[in-house]
Amino acid sequence: MRRPPIYSRSARKRRAEPPADAASAASYETAEAAPEARPHKQNQVYVRMRALAARHERVLLVASSVLLSALLFFAYTLSLPSVHKLTQRDIDAAVLHTLEKNTLPSPESRAFERIRRSVVRVVQVHDEGNGKKTPSGVGTGVVIIDKGAILTSLHVVDGDEKTRIKVQFANGVESDAIVLRRMPDQDLAVIEAMTIPDDLVPATLRSTQNLAVGDKVVAVGYPFNIGPSASAGIVSGLRRTYSAPDGSEVLHNLIQFDAAANPGNSGGPLVTMDGEVVGVVTAILSPHEQGTFIGIGFAVPIEVAAAAAGESPF
Repeated sequence: MRRPPIYSRSARKRRAEPPADAASAASYETAEAAPEARPHKQNQVYVRMRALAARHERVLLVASSVLLSALLFFAYTLSLPSVHKLTQRDIDAAVLHTLEKNTLPSPESRAFERIRRSVVRVVQVHDEGNGKKTPSGVGTGVVIIDKGAILTSLHVVDGDEKTRIKVQFANGVESDAIVLRRMPDQDLAVIEAMTIPDDLVPATLRSTQNLAVGDKVVAVGYPFNIGPSASAGIVSGLRRTYSAPDGSEVLHNLIQFDAAANPGNSGGPLVTMDGEVVGVVTAILSPHEQGTFIGIGFAVPIEVAAAAAGESPF
């Protein structure tokens, strides 16, 4: 029968008793107490931190929100593509691309469109009796007053007592007309339509004071009874004098232009690129018997023409 191990009493005392010297005893006590003291100190730090966090909970929440927002914004800006700074070359390229893709109307086209509704066809009708009426001449006129006053050339409407005058407006309305005033020295006449459209638009008149040689102009009318037709050119000269081939008349202080004009253009407006009337076409210089255009036309300045109508538009 095995006996249990026998430990000597001295060995048990050796394990249980602390060291004899004081320094070793102090170390022994510290070692024995340390395992219990360390968790206690850690608990106190944790409790203090929780108390601090509870006391400043709102501040911490705001600070954390701001920090999170800043981080998100920073991450967003990093994800954005780099912004290209526009240069003058970029702007020029964009403008050029727009012009290539979108065709804009020409200045001449805009000028014609602005004056078109104010231009009328003027027809002389000869009454031969027995109800028979024959057209004897075609010219052009321009409305200057919305009540139906129309400027034209005198030779377009001049006739005998059997001559009647008819006008046709841009919208197709036709009307008889009468001559209100004649100015033979300027080959001008003012006529008035008996019936006028409700949407009649008078032309805008412009002084020739600043008109210069080389300025672009457009002549609008019914050449050879075709129209309204537009032809573009420039002012070729100012204060010109025109003498009729047969010596019947001499006109002074005229505007010379090279926009194509032919029989039927007489009385029509000469307009700027803004569609404003600066003259009334009166004659062309042509060596041909047919009177076809060779590049020299004349117009009465609008100041003189407006005075014929009793207007002072400037």
